[in-house]
Amino acid sequence: MTRAAAAFMRSELGTFISPTEGAMNFDGMFASMIKFIEDQPQAEYKIIVGSDSQVTDRICFVTAVIIHRLGKGGKYYYQRQYHRKLTSLRQKIFYEASLSLYVAGLMADRLAENGQASRHVEIHLDVGQRGTTRDLIREVVGMVTGSGFNAKIKPDSFAASNVADRHTK
Repeated sequence: MTRAAAAFMRSELGTFISPTEGAMNFDGMFASMIKFIEDQPQAEYKIIVGSDSQVTDRICFVTAVIIHRLGKGGKYYYQRQYHRKLTSLRQKIFYEASLSLYVAGLMADRLAENGQASRHVEIHLDVGQRGTTRDLIREVVGMVTGSGFNAKIKPDSFAASNVADRHTK
């Protein structure tokens, strides 16, 4: 992908919200994350992306991006998108995973462009062994790992099941 195409795709993402810094675009979010890393460069970090949704008269999809300074806290950013109702749980779960993959892919590309290629992005999925999503685990995890990212499911997928979920309501 060319830099111009990547810049266009980032601009089409819309607004991310940081509870501590307010609204920003993708580039502002990325700069905020890099500043957070540079404040304590010797620390170990995880970058995590997860999405969740809530159904009302339409569906509110939230994608959360977390920078976790292991053992020392972290920051997060989230983005809301609204869509018409989808006809099945399967569609909804795959759409959530696709949103996370899209943002994670942009993050990975941008990290590589900025000399941070060794920082890996992890994707948290809103599926688990309990409940109606258990039959989708293999397919959705395969989609994520086949795209080159590590995948976590419930109960270890806090980016989707806690952070993104908090902002769907």
